[in-house]
Amino acid sequence: MTTRAAKDPKQYPVLRNLQFSPIKQGEEQYIVLWDPTGLGKEKLVLPLNYFFIVQHFDGEHSLMDISALYLKRFGEFLMPGKVEQLVADLDQKLFLEGEQAEAARVQVRNEYRQAPLRPPLFAGRSYEADGAKLKKQIDGFFTSSEGPDFKPSENAGKLIKGLVVPTYDLKQAGPVYAWAYKELQEAAQPDVYVIIGTAYAGLAKLFAVTDKDFETPLGVVRTDQPIMSQLKDRLPASFEEDVCHQAEHAIEFQLPFLQHVVGDKRPFTIVPVLCSFSALDLSEGEARVAIDAFLDGLRNIMAGCGRSSCVIAAGELAHLGLRYGDKEPPTDFSFHRSMQHDLEMLKHVEELNPGAFAAYIQKEQDRRRISGFAPIYSLLRLIQAGKGEVLRYDRGISDQYNSTVTYASMGFF
Repeated sequence: MTTRAAKDPKQYPVLRNLQFSPIKQGEEQYIVLWDPTGLGKEKLVLPLNYFFIVQHFDGEHSLMDISALYLKRFGEFLMPGKVEQLVADLDQKLFLEGEQAEAARVQVRNEYRQAPLRPPLFAGRSYEADGAKLKKQIDGFFTSSEGPDFKPSENAGKLIKGLVVPTYDLKQAGPVYAWAYKELQEAAQPDVYVIIGTAYAGLAKLFAVTDKDFETPLGVVRTDQPIMSQLKDRLPASFEEDVCHQAEHAIEFQLPFLQHVVGDKRPFTIVPVLCSFSALDLSEGEARVAIDAFLDGLRNIMAGCGRSSCVIAAGELAHLGLRYGDKEPPTDFSFHRSMQHDLEMLKHVEELNPGAFAAYIQKEQDRRRISGFAPIYSLLRLIQAGKGEVLRYDRGISDQYNSTVTYASMGFF
């Protein structure tokens, strides 16, 4: 039996799972790269010809292969020294797979696990870092012209079972969050909140739980340690990628609302879960087994904990435009068509039908990139409710090319 020799990573570089977006400076177009895991701290702005090069850093193309492709594409020779320097620079920035990136992963994981709390990474960037100012900011989301009106909820006093909330930047989407949290404010509030958020950087194990308490400018949110102990016993693999919680924002963005709406009235705990799978993954046997095992296990633990709970699904809906892989920017027509599809899709969520929700996206081949599928599907598998309702729907514009993200708030009783 022969084994294939490992390829030299300096000659066959592998770009890590980075995110990118087009930007314009004057008349010139560039691509900005960044690391959603937070392992690499810098952003890198590349001209289009250099972006062409790094797109071929897949471990299959050698630097010589890439030079040949570059000549064919741009009609000029790529000097070996330039591409080798690019490889060295990317490796130094931890944008390439290899020894430096792996050593950094180990260090970050160890530091996270030894830290007493998960810190508020986005405070001062996506929301106010000062507690008093943050309370005022949240109040402003409720009273904004885009926020919830002042009529009492028809579900006031009922025990709330679930919420769907955005994960988009609070400065823009805060009023849409407020529509969901107004329902919670007026409901009979449970003891435990299972917050299931999108892991935008992806997960090998599909689900990641952390037992860390979360710090915010409003204090510390306690993770439910008895439930954590049961999860570790029954689903130990779900803790293997706990470090992903350090850089992801989906859960962090919900906590100031919970503290402001619930924390002043009664103590509460959270079960923080990140997840990453698409509707198309449900057709893959291995992924489906892993998804069913986690959700069935978590549902049984929550049913047996003896306390009331609410599941909060934190995620976005469609992603349209150049930033997300489309060939053209969205138009008013394409956005309104996508909005129609979103609302049709959310009808299945209102009806608490996870199978129909998944089938709708599968039929579309997930062309609109519904990044919140995993947390919303998980919510539908976990809760027992009589009804769901779309409370508010909106969109955010994420770049100069009108790339668009849609999101909604929903309540379940």
